[in-house]
Amino acid sequence: MSTEYGADQIQILEGLEAVRKRPGMYIGSTSSKGLHHLVYEIVDNAVDEALAGICDRIEVIINKDNSVTVIDNGRGIPVGINHKKGIPAVEVVFTILHAGGKFGGGGYKVSGGLHGVGASVVNALSEWLEVTIYLDGKIHKQRYERGKVAKPLEVIGDTDRTGTTVTFLPDKEIFEETVYDYEVLKQRLREMAFLTKNLKIILKDDREETPVVKEFHYAGGIKEYVEYLNRHKDPLYTDVLYCEGSKEDVYVEVAMQHNSSYTEGCYSFVNNITTPEGGTHLTGFKNALTKTFNDFARNLKYLKENEASLSGEDIREGLTAIISIKIPEPQFEGQTKQKLGNSEARGAVDSIVSEQLTYFLEQNPGIAKTILEKAVLAQRARDAARKARDLTRRKTALEGMSLPGKLADCSDKDPKNCEIYIVEGDSAGGSAKTARSRATQAILPLRGKILNVEKSRLDKILVNNEIKAMITAFGTGISDDFDIAKLRYHKIIIMTDADVDGAHISTLLLTFFYRFMPDLIKNGHVYMAQPPLYKVEKSKFVKYAYSDEELNEILTEIGRDSNNKIQRYKGLGEMDAEQLWDTTMDPEKRVLLRVTIDEEESSEIDLTFTTLMGDKVEPRREFIETNAKYVKNLDI
Repeated sequence: MSTEYGADQIQILEGLEAVRKRPGMYIGSTSSKGLHHLVYEIVDNAVDEALAGICDRIEVIINKDNSVTVIDNGRGIPVGINHKKGIPAVEVVFTILHAGGKFGGGGYKVSGGLHGVGASVVNALSEWLEVTIYLDGKIHKQRYERGKVAKPLEVIGDTDRTGTTVTFLPDKEIFEETVYDYEVLKQRLREMAFLTKNLKIILKDDREETPVVKEFHYAGGIKEYVEYLNRHKDPLYTDVLYCEGSKEDVYVEVAMQHNSSYTEGCYSFVNNITTPEGGTHLTGFKNALTKTFNDFARNLKYLKENEASLSGEDIREGLTAIISIKIPEPQFEGQTKQKLGNSEARGAVDSIVSEQLTYFLEQNPGIAKTILEKAVLAQRARDAARKARDLTRRKTALEGMSLPGKLADCSDKDPKNCEIYIVEGDSAGGSAKTARSRATQAILPLRGKILNVEKSRLDKILVNNEIKAMITAFGTGISDDFDIAKLRYHKIIIMTDADVDGAHISTLLLTFFYRFMPDLIKNGHVYMAQPPLYKVEKSKFVKYAYSDEELNEILTEIGRDSNNKIQRYKGLGEMDAEQLWDTTMDPEKRVLLRVTIDEEESSEIDLTFTTLMGDKVEPRREFIETNAKYVKNLDI
């Protein structure tokens, strides 16, 4: 290596203070998300060693006591004395905020953990942390408790390997929950392995009677990532297009493949950090794609001289793409690292993709034609959708923004106070209309199951009566016309029966919101009502149970005998208006579940919607069989 990585390359920016007082500033939250973030911070450090070309294996173990161990075969954190602080460099890394080999260009050329807070923050938020370093033929070990040194650095043996092992136990005083979710870690570690080709990541859960072990190793890197994301779809061509190159110190990798669906999935990363809001690298990719395919469309006579160019949206319909760049000094907009701002990234991606995509399409004219044919169909559908929207706008202008006839609107006009219940069927709709608070609660009954938007283009969606009713009632418009400032209700509540049909309707609605009005979910406006499953009566005692566990608790409380009268609700229509208000609609008593999106896991969310709502039956069956053990209260 040309760069030196020793004790004095560990640079100190400021002390480790206030992390325990304000953990959310450093890891986002003290919920489950923040808990899992601790693991990612330590793994990120090991991945940085992989990006530097040294480490090729990382093992993550969830131990029986719910502590986590991360083992890598990198260089090992330096153990020599850091002369600025007069303590071992490893101690600087774990006890001083903003200290690491990622500043000043000394230790790493590129790095994912930009701020260098990872190790020290994990240490500060753990009951205890132990680090073992294999370096220069010796095994070094140090223990910390709640961020402070509990045992000084000591040599405990000899070794012929190099690397670092970190074990930590999250602090119960800090975190709302301290139990790790194997599935959450699995998804994130799989993504890391895809983004770092040839890196092997092993996840082991020792909490089970028989330990669960999963290995991620992808020689093809992001090409295999695209294949993974498209595996439940129908690719339009066999090859995954791959572009790779460097320009102005920016290393660019892009993999892409079109499928027969109507939704695009472009996911961008910088130094293995996901950028849900995109940025300059994504802009460069989209520019290259649009220009290159329009040039081909004109050369191959898919577009006439005076015909409008294909839009980027047309070309990206059904596209799955991964845009991954490595850059020495990434500049992110905002604290959350969600959008890249480096101008050189745009030019680098644009240049490399334009050149290599042009060459690929020249060598594969059949694939170029297949993509262009789909894009031309998308353009026609987009024109039809625009005309349908224009017609809707003209109608509403003439009719004075008339709302759908079946909507029972509320009288309050302040969206902050208003909520709308989306209810299945006229029967439940009738009960809900009688039960509601007319001032603030609107009811929109839907007839039957709405269109499955996963299998439809926008032009077909816009002529569906049930979807039109929702769009008009919400007031926001849809897709490109969406404007959240025009939202008429700040709570959109899905209220369906607690059975298989109800679950299907809820999923259809969520698919529609996610694909065409995602900001409703991102801004926390979408909720699921929780109607009770049981009504329990005993003489004058009446109580409702929302789960089997709650039913058992009630029966234990009142005694299990023949005087108990238990009613199992199969649907909302079985409740009279008073019961529906008491259990499901009264803001003082009801239970609402807010629907949220973790944008860092957007590729997995897309995959789940495709699996559940797409054309292929076999993946759906596999998903149901795998997840059936987690389902409760499902009527057979």
